[in-house]
Amino acid sequence: MNSSYEDLNNVLVVIPVLNEEAAIAGVIRTLQSFNLQKIRVVDNGSCDRSAKRAIAAGAEIVDEPIPGYGRACWRGLQQLPSEIEWILFCDGDGSDDLSQLPEFFAQRTHYDLILGNRRATTAGRRAMTPVQNFGNALATTLIHWGWGQQYHDLGPLRLIRRAALEDIQMQDRGFGWTVEMQTRAIECGLRSHELPVGYRPRQGGRSKISGTLSGGIRAGTMILSTLGKLYWRRFLSPPLFPPSPFLWLSPLLLFLGCFWIIPHGDFLNQAEAVPNFWLGAGLMGLGFICSWRIRSLPGFWFWSVAILTRLLLLPMHPGDDVWRYIWEGYIQTWGFSPYDLPPSAPELALYRPEWWSQINFPEVSAIYPPIAQLGFRALAAISPSLGLFKIAIVGADLLICGLLSRRFGYRATLLYAWNPIVLYSFAGGAHYDSWFLLPLVAAWLLFDKPDSPLKENRDGNSTASRGTRGGRDRNILPMSMTSALRRSLAPPSTISSVKQQRSQRRDRLSCRWLGSALLVGVSVAVKWMSLPILSFLVWRALWPVRVRLALLTLLCGLLPLGLSAIPFCHTGECPLIPTGSFFVTHGRSAELIPHIVTQIWPPSRWENWLYAFPLCLAVIWLLLRARNFQEFAEWYLLSLVVISPIIHAWYFTWLTPFSVASRNLGTKLVSLSALVYFVLPYRKALGDYSWELSHQEHAWLWTPFILGVLWTVWRQNSKEIVP
Repeated sequence: MNSSYEDLNNVLVVIPVLNEEAAIAGVIRTLQSFNLQKIRVVDNGSCDRSAKRAIAAGAEIVDEPIPGYGRACWRGLQQLPSEIEWILFCDGDGSDDLSQLPEFFAQRTHYDLILGNRRATTAGRRAMTPVQNFGNALATTLIHWGWGQQYHDLGPLRLIRRAALEDIQMQDRGFGWTVEMQTRAIECGLRSHELPVGYRPRQGGRSKISGTLSGGIRAGTMILSTLGKLYWRRFLSPPLFPPSPFLWLSPLLLFLGCFWIIPHGDFLNQAEAVPNFWLGAGLMGLGFICSWRIRSLPGFWFWSVAILTRLLLLPMHPGDDVWRYIWEGYIQTWGFSPYDLPPSAPELALYRPEWWSQINFPEVSAIYPPIAQLGFRALAAISPSLGLFKIAIVGADLLICGLLSRRFGYRATLLYAWNPIVLYSFAGGAHYDSWFLLPLVAAWLLFDKPDSPLKENRDGNSTASRGTRGGRDRNILPMSMTSALRRSLAPPSTISSVKQQRSQRRDRLSCRWLGSALLVGVSVAVKWMSLPILSFLVWRALWPVRVRLALLTLLCGLLPLGLSAIPFCHTGECPLIPTGSFFVTHGRSAELIPHIVTQIWPPSRWENWLYAFPLCLAVIWLLLRARNFQEFAEWYLLSLVVISPIIHAWYFTWLTPFSVASRNLGTKLVSLSALVYFVLPYRKALGDYSWELSHQEHAWLWTPFILGVLWTVWRQNSKEIVP
């Protein structure tokens, strides 16, 4: 066992104690069982034998006579040995469940601060007093409001990189120590992660916080006063304006760009619109680039810019797709199916509104899936107006911002929320793709929920969702060993309780799995592109052989499509896809691989079905290699846009939510280079109807994307290599 922990010599454990003689020796022995030999106990004025018990157990003793939790922690950090790279904080009263420490150590390659979340487990919440639960919920909510990152606990069990702790420069010397560490971690741009941990009643002594009402009030007052000081320093202390110029420059350029492009949205009818659009979009792009330099971001700033930029673009002339949305919803209110009759059908001539001429490809029947059609119908039943449809599209877009910011924080979500191609596509161009992205993002965040990762190996053992493949990284313990360690450390009386908790956890995971499948099914029934992602959920349900779960996952995934298709099916037929249309057979637009293949083999220009084969191979490869939902979805959508014969600028918005997690540079760069696409409507407005990019324009559009993706892959692979 010791060889598995040989890399823990660079970890120092700091344990503040105050009259913990009944529990401190047991805590030290538990830590030593994980081969943690460098244990420093800080005696914060004990009047019992805590220090003697700690020395006898093999720990180093440091005295700090001045009372204060933060002061004791700070004293434990003085005169650190040069080889120490990580500091582990834990309590000395035996309340922390240390059996989960291997999971903490496994995350060191990915994060700077790993926090134990006691409130993620039912047992942990029950062991905490009502005062503790309320105080933690209040403090973490205030942190979320002020700093944009959602924590769930201020627990004592935490592992932090030494260099990160030096960047934080802790100042608090009381019970505000934990809250200051977590807020300063956000401000310093540290990579933080919460892991669910067990918690139990203290094994000895009396709590200085939860033992009495006055103690709880005193600790809560200290924590809130610390938060107040941090709020003051962050938002209210002179200078009034944020110190980072990028925090002002980025929104300013975004607003200027939005103002500039508002009158220039009619690309197909006004040739001068596109050059002016490029100028305004260029300003937005500069603002987006400036946002990459923002290191911390208050919530009101994030939401103010996200909402105002979208409101500014609502009056912009939209893309021509939205007129088809309105039309297809409108004719449904008159009892016609958009799958049966194209807009140009003589039967519909009497129902043509004044904007009917703006519908694109009027000779082609509906190509959007049935839930999208039902959404169009619901909006048209209220009012077949452009404004209502735009509000519905932007509403879904803002909900995506909310989901991403809650999971990843405001700064990371800037890649989506302040992205120029996202802003134009949904608020300006009124493309309904936000409708299919919203349930897809919800499914991802539910499936890859960090407090109980869903990744499993073929033996059925859980592994960290962001860990390395198969648990083979030398920094990561095989989970079978972790389980064995937990069992060996657990008292016999708790084994049945552990089994019950595991059974409950499996039930929760199954519900989460089926919920994700249902959401993916909704996404599929809004836009077909999500269908292969359902195959990922079904495939993973078969690891190990769980046929019942796989069948239920498939059923939940297909249920929304099946139910929503019923109103459009008749006489045994469901004409949901016009397979003979121009789009399906040989439509082309700004494509990458099909364009390259056409230069080598010209006849392939008219055979789009050929590209189903490489896409299927990409999906199969991802099924075998992807470690979680996010990785599969991002790389599937990336493969799709690279292989697809038809690409529009707003298709790159499909990647942006998932790139918030991966920090994919390719997505950032293509959010700017995708503006090359608009040369196509520009030429059409000038009378050139070829709708083809030149070789040079293809290179301008795609080269930044490909180089950025390759750089991201290289960076991620280099981080996974253990020296």
